[in-house]
Amino acid sequence: MTATSVGETTAAPVNRCDSGPAAPELPCVQDASAVPPRDARELTRLFLERLAVLEEGTPEYQYARNTLIEMNLSLVRYAAKSFRHSGDLEDIVQVGTIGLIKAIDRFDLSREVEFSTFAVPYLTGEIKRFFRDTTWAVHVPRRLQELRVRLARAREDLSARLGREPSVGELAEELGISEEETVEGLVAANGYTANSLDLPTDGDDSQGSTTYADLLGDEDPALEMVENVHSLAPLLKELDERDRAVIEMRFGREMTQAEIGAAVGCSQMHVSRILSRVLRRLRENMLV
Repeated sequence: MTATSVGETTAAPVNRCDSGPAAPELPCVQDASAVPPRDARELTRLFLERLAVLEEGTPEYQYARNTLIEMNLSLVRYAAKSFRHSGDLEDIVQVGTIGLIKAIDRFDLSREVEFSTFAVPYLTGEIKRFFRDTTWAVHVPRRLQELRVRLARAREDLSARLGREPSVGELAEELGISEEETVEGLVAANGYTANSLDLPTDGDDSQGSTTYADLLGDEDPALEMVENVHSLAPLLKELDERDRAVIEMRFGREMTQAEIGAAVGCSQMHVSRILSRVLRRLRENMLV
């Protein structure tokens, strides 16, 4: 097989290597990524046939496999365009390339199917898996993940046609869904990314600038006490005069049990029993 047998219009130099890493039956492709798609199909078939019989780990095997990857990167870019609204295109291409490598390693010539037909589902599957498992800051249902992509496309198309940002109603009409579903998808899209709490609120990265974490509220330790006091007040009113006096002296004036006993005319032991009984009653009534 010569360079002209692959195609007279081949953009990349393709010629037979007399020596070097290529097996004798394979042409030497100087720039595999520049091979036109028409010629790439023929060369891919040839390289896959040789890859199937070459010993894994040999220089010839590595040459054939690496050339296959470079020649078919156009498939990755083609598949990645469908996900351009989902994130950085370069990252998507890298993930798609992993799918391409898996397709090359698993392709079976006996199936008599075009490699591109076999590979594209691998590419898109790998990209979808990447978005499902790693990109969402919070977990949302698959239905809403897919709706976010559709909404992004519809918003871009409508913005170009209308010259402004589309409304919820216009987005819903464009996608043929209800406004409630549209709102649900827009809200779910907020979970796609999460900003750092250390990010400055004013865009100033200088030291000492206010961050989002500085503006977050914290639980007030006195709040629970206020709630408990409000819940406890009506329960205290239900106590008889002596029990209420004992509670007030113990926890209001912080008197000892001996001092309380002298004040109400009973022993310290009796004061202890009064406190245990009253506190148990208050605690049970607060939990009701």
